[in-house]
Amino acid sequence: MKYSGWPEPGELVVGDVDEIADFGVFVDLDEYEDKRGLCHISEVASGWIKNVRDHVREGQTVVAKVLEVDESANQIDLSIKDVNEHQRKDKIQAWKNAQKADNWMLIALGEDVDDDRYTEVANSLLEEYESLYDAFEAAAISGSEALDTVDVDEAAAESIVEAARDNVSVPYVDVTGYVDLESAASDGVDDVKAALEAAEGNGEVPDGVDLEVGYVGSPEYRIKVRAPDYKTAEDQLEA
Repeated sequence: MKYSGWPEPGELVVGDVDEIADFGVFVDLDEYEDKRGLCHISEVASGWIKNVRDHVREGQTVVAKVLEVDESANQIDLSIKDVNEHQRKDKIQAWKNAQKADNWMLIALGEDVDDDRYTEVANSLLEEYESLYDAFEAAAISGSEALDTVDVDEAAAESIVEAARDNVSVPYVDVTGYVDLESAASDGVDDVKAALEAAEGNGEVPDGVDLEVGYVGSPEYRIKVRAPDYKTAEDQLEA
């Protein structure tokens, strides 16, 4: 997905060097639709530059800072030298994450999804999360709970969770189950207590798995499992 608008001054953008001239470098902006910027020779690198080609090459992917935007003249002025190595790495990683999330959206919604549908779902996710990547990562970790506050239909939510579980690599996942516990016995409180201790694994929880039981409201309790992957988490929840 590419933005249809214009970048803001001060924003870091990713682009490909499209043309090199004696006076500077033209850069096609990968994140913006039909947008091209110019990095003047003085903004390519620090110090005196004899030959621009000593610093960049055609087809090279660069991170640049937006200096000025003149929409009426269809002009975007860029600076490559104003981006430090830390900023460059962070921006490239965020750009790669955005590309991954775009692919996951197509997996979830279908390769032939129309632009309006894609935009509708994407905007709903972005109302709750900083990026589409963050939304998918949350869905991979917490399942459908991650989308409880997102204004998407049930079919889209299920598809997003499925795509996230199949494609997103995360350090852990969370699954949650709810159970009603009741006992009519005279020592029913002890029965419930024993059941809750069993739900927490009776002290025999596998390595890398956390079990947490919480009280919702009589007679309902919540069992939350954190594990390295969904199969382990769901197996432990079932147990």
